[in-house]
Order: sequence, then structure tokens, then C-alpha cells
Amino acid sequence: MPYKVSHGKAIPIGYSSDEVFSRIQHEGIQFIDLQFTGLTGHFHHTTISANTFTPEQMRDGLPKLDGSSIIGFADINDSDLLLKPDPNTFAIIPWMTENKTARLLCDVYWGEDRGRLSRDPRGISQKAEEYLKTQGYDSSAWGPEVEFFVFDKVHWDVLTPYKGQSYSIESKEAPWNQSGDGYPMGLQEGYYPSTPADTLTPYRNECVNILNKNFGILCDNHHHEVATAGQCEIDIKYDSMTNAADAAQSYKFVIRNVAQKYGKVATMMPKPIAMDSGSGMHVNVSLWKGLENAFYDSDDEIELSQLGRYFCGGIINHAKSLSAICNPTTNSYHRLVPGYEAPAYIAWSSGNRSAIVRVPKHLKGKNYANLKRLEFRAPDPSSNPYLVFAAVTAAGMDGVKKKMDPGPEVRDDIFKMTKSDRAKRGIGVLPKSLGEALDELESDRKYLNTIFTNDVIDKIIELERRDQREIAIRPHPHEFYLYFDV
Repeated sequence: MPYKVSHGKAIPIGYSSDEVFSRIQHEGIQFIDLQFTGLTGHFHHTTISANTFTPEQMRDGLPKLDGSSIIGFADINDSDLLLKPDPNTFAIIPWMTENKTARLLCDVYWGEDRGRLSRDPRGISQKAEEYLKTQGYDSSAWGPEVEFFVFDKVHWDVLTPYKGQSYSIESKEAPWNQSGDGYPMGLQEGYYPSTPADTLTPYRNECVNILNKNFGILCDNHHHEVATAGQCEIDIKYDSMTNAADAAQSYKFVIRNVAQKYGKVATMMPKPIAMDSGSGMHVNVSLWKGLENAFYDSDDEIELSQLGRYFCGGIINHAKSLSAICNPTTNSYHRLVPGYEAPAYIAWSSGNRSAIVRVPKHLKGKNYANLKRLEFRAPDPSSNPYLVFAAVTAAGMDGVKKKMDPGPEVRDDIFKMTKSDRAKRGIGVLPKSLGEALDELESDRKYLNTIFTNDVIDKIIELERRDQREIAIRPHPHEFYLYFDV
């Protein structure tokens, strides 16, 4: 696929509809996988025969979706939806070789010419991009750092809740591995180990090659992460908002399917291993006017413009309510605790990973102006990237419009501060549970209305409250250890 340079990055040039149909014929494609993302971030698909796919369907959409069967989309009495493929997202799925298959990401529309489904996450991201243009910015750059675990096997039993519930994780890399044929690493000792301790290098190599060659998603680095038992990260080059969210979803799709090929299982669950580091999805963002990075200021000590500071102030001021979108599961809050590298405290800094917002300072000077950005470290990979990027945009732009000061930069290790020290410096704390985050979203949601409809926000709250209740009514196995003899 050809590439062009944007914001200092090589990105694939999109296909026209005619080019897609030419490739389908030239490559001998037999099936088309129509893929889309639900409100909760789950990836869905339906498959059609390539020989029945027409230019009219590409233009007008395919009546292939019952919206009532996708969580959060539509009610059963009004559920006829269209899938409208985006030709720019055409990619050949390399592991489907016997019946050659290509994929197209789809936008979701109502039937009967009723327009876009307001709960289509991709549409919300596209709406956020248009909103930024109305505010005087030509584009934005987003770089999600998606961490994940790859296990050998995972077992769980939740089907007999009255009898008991349990889970178990198997990995040759784990300190509890008893097979005797690996080099187990301790908890929080998994950062950058060499092979053969890092057993997943060939797996990540294959993921990177597929993302680069088949999906046009450039990856410049991959490595083992801090946790034991197969925690990984593959770095995606930054891109425009919806393209970056598409890339994050395609990334998840690829790593899961390649893991299956290797006889393993990959998960985006934020905190699967007790007492070890969890998986984050650090979000890097900058705003652009033409070819100029609006977050860069050569005269500033850390080269961050006043605009960037105001955008940071918006994230800081809305951090608690953002948690409900950026950390949308009950499991998310097992990660957001001190001592495991995840930011639990609301502050910003340059080069300080204990702060919720970090301004990276590896390289300085005009030659690196395109790299000046904010890194929002709280989100995790269980979140929906389309919604996360849109919500961060809404919060940041609220900060810009209202000239929100992010407060003084905190250069000390916040994890080592006492509660009293944090209070004196005005450092807040992220919600400690999903329920608390949803309470914050209930009371602090107006800033989102520049992009999100109230209908969408209400549905997000409803679905996450449901999950919260599911966990709240069930005893935890560790409670037997703590309380059985009371």
C-alpha cells in the first residue's frame, strides 16, 4: 500500500471504492468481512460473499444489522440498521488463506435515510474531528499505547455461582509455572527481558509484520512489559483521531487472532494478575494547525505551549468523570492503585510517570516539534478508543475555552507522598471504583455535550451500572480467606 507523510509520519493512502473492487477481483477475494465496533468497544463482524458485493452497497450501505442484538445500539421495536463500508479501511486478512478474505470497517446508519446512528462509536470520533475543525484546528494526532497479556491458557468457572467461582492462569513465564521448561520472571520484573525469558518475541514480530503489511498500521517498537506472564506492548505510530482508533481496534483484532495461531490467548483485561502491574492504554495527543504542532512552544522551559497547558487543564479538571469512559470496567479500578505504575493521582508533569498527564521530554528542539504532546496515562485497553479520544477532546477543549490552569507541575514521585503532602499540593485522587466514576460522570457531563449526545452518555452509564451490580452482588474468593472464620 502506498504511503504519504502527515505530521512527520508515513501513513497509508486510502482506497477509493473503485480501487477496492479492483483489488477484490485482482487478489481473488472470496469473502468480505464487514467489521464495526459496538458502544462497549467489542469488535463485531458479518461476512458476505465478494461476488455479491456491489458499488451501490459500498455507497448506500448493506441492510445486514439488527441493532437490538448489539449491546447499547437500538431497541427491538426499532432496530433496522445499515452497515456502510469505508473503502479506506480495506485490508486482506492474512490468516484466512483457504477462503481468501478481506475486511472493511463500517459506519453504522439507520435505515430509511434517517442518518447516522448516534451510538456508533466511530461516528462519535468523526464528530469529534469535525468539532475540532470548528474550533480552528485542522487536525489532531493520537498515539495509543495498548498493553495486553498473552497467556498459555486461562480457565474460569462462573456458571455455577451458588457452588463457587474460580479462575486460573497458565504461562511459562509466570513465577507459579511448574513445568520446569521456562525462565519464569517475578512479579513486576518483566520489563525488557531478553530471550529466552521473553518467550513472545516471535509472536510480536508476526503481529507487527501483519499490522504493517496487511493493515497499513505502522509499528515502530515492541517489547515485553513490566508484569510477568506475557504482558506485551506494540507501539503504533500516531495518526489522526478516527484512523488511530481504527488502528487500535484492528490491533486488538490482530493480536487475538495471532495468539490463537500460536495456541495462546490474548486479553485486554486491565488487571488479570493479582499483585502485579496491569495493562494501560496511554493516550498521546496533540492539536495541529496545518503542519504546525499547536502544543509546541520553543520558548517554554518544557516546550509546551499555553494551548497545551489549557488542554491539559481540561483533562485534569475532568479526570474523575473521564474515568467512566477511559476505565469502563470494574476490573479497571484494580489497576488504578498506587504501587503498580498506574497513575492514581490527578496531577501533571514532564517526564514523571507517577502523574496522570505526562509531557514526554526525551528529545528537545525544533527538529522534534512534531513529537510534543500530552500523554494521558489513565486509560486502559478495556475502553473503547473511539469514545476515549472523543471524550479527551471534549475535556481538553473545555480547558482551552475556559482557560483552565492545570496547576503547578509536580516533579516529585507522587507515589511516595503522604496523604497530607498531596492535600497541601492540591493533588486529587482518581475514583476508586466504577460506581464512583459513574457518580462523577453523572455530575460532570456537560462538557461532553459538544460531541456526545445525552442519549449516548445515558446509555454508557446504564450499561456500566449493570456491570457494577453484577460484581457487587457476588462474593469474591479472597473474601473466604479474610472472613470465613468470623
